[in-house]
Amino acid sequence: MTRQEWQAALSLAAVYALRMLGLFMILPVFALYADQLAGVTPVLTGLAIGVYGITQALLQIPAGLLSDRIGRKPVIIGGLLLFALGSVVAAQADSIYIVILGRALQGAGAIAAAIMALTADLTREAQRIKAMALIGMSIGLSFAAAMILGPLLNEWVGVPGIFWITALLALGGILVVAFVVPRPVVSAIHREAEPVPAQFGRVLRNPELLRLDFGILVLHTILTASFVVLPLVLRDAIGLAAASHWKLYLPVLVASVLVMIPFILLAGRGGLLKPVFLGAVVVLGLAQFGLYLIYPTLASVVVLLIVFFAAFNLLEATLPSLVSRVAPGDCRGTAMGFYSSSQFFGAFLGGLLGGLVQGRYGLPAVFLFAALAVVAWLLVALPMKPPRKLSSHIYRIEVADQAGAERLSRELAALAGVAEAVVIPEDGLAYLKVDRQVFDPARLP
Repeated sequence: MTRQEWQAALSLAAVYALRMLGLFMILPVFALYADQLAGVTPVLTGLAIGVYGITQALLQIPAGLLSDRIGRKPVIIGGLLLFALGSVVAAQADSIYIVILGRALQGAGAIAAAIMALTADLTREAQRIKAMALIGMSIGLSFAAAMILGPLLNEWVGVPGIFWITALLALGGILVVAFVVPRPVVSAIHREAEPVPAQFGRVLRNPELLRLDFGILVLHTILTASFVVLPLVLRDAIGLAAASHWKLYLPVLVASVLVMIPFILLAGRGGLLKPVFLGAVVVLGLAQFGLYLIYPTLASVVVLLIVFFAAFNLLEATLPSLVSRVAPGDCRGTAMGFYSSSQFFGAFLGGLLGGLVQGRYGLPAVFLFAALAVVAWLLVALPMKPPRKLSSHIYRIEVADQAGAERLSRELAALAGVAEAVVIPEDGLAYLKVDRQVFDPARLP
């Protein structure tokens, strides 16, 4: 990667991380704070935690398409301003309904697709996946940091203070976009990085992609539902003071990453992707069943959370890779757009249904609900076809018409190691799915 590509990737990763950090810091503390708000019920508490997901899910693809028309930076800055406004509204709320409004405004600042499109504008095709991987890593790091910072900041400034800090983080992100992120020379539509409306039907008819979308929806449903009740379990059932919750989350997250790493290697290098993936889904469900069945003690909750987060992190890392492998070469951006929307919709469902189950059946029932959701996911995932280990390769071409594009597509598909070739003459690009161990770029016509 060139210096400018590193600057673009790291600065955009920072912008995304600052935004997600603000969203995630509420997860481990809001359920403890909600009783101080007027009109609170378990359902409304869950809705306040997860409502950002529905506005994010509905608006991120339209915001990405808008960035094609008016530019990436205006859409990103506008989204961050909306996010900051929502944070200020929530910070000043004395009613649960106002917090819900603020959280919905936070989600309306949907900048994910625009950030990915800007990343594509600022990087060469060969380096684009690396830049996007950095952004993906920043999300995981922001989640881990939020699990520690949320309880610590809650002790110092309370949940309203966290919302104020979140607003400041959003304003900091605006400064990064304005003064650090390079300005693209040309903004173009990148089919491998952003949604394209003409491809929506093709993606939504693909059963393998729909399986993966359902999987990420369930994964974030159970994550959000768990945090509707987990802080209350730690405080009320175990007797762990809210200020000390970070002392539990820190070793749990570190241990879960260490447990996950061998299975990531086994899935990648050992060629056991499907068995490892399905095994992680099973383990995820068993951890939730354990949280439901076993009387909560500090030791039991720590062990079960390590198991849960090890499986969660493994699946969170594996699912985007599966989407990239399964999606047609020219539809990757569209497939990832619907995948991301499913993820955020899962956060909304987790908050809403977690609060509903808690209100009717009590805290432990939420873990049972989560376990049953995993069973549904397992049934959907079992028929999945093990994807081939293919990589994307984008190739610049010069083709004048559709007939020439079809001839070139057949010629490219006949090359050794090329599993799929799609030529888009209006883009001047060919999108290939290739086996890197066999494919030789020097043989491209």
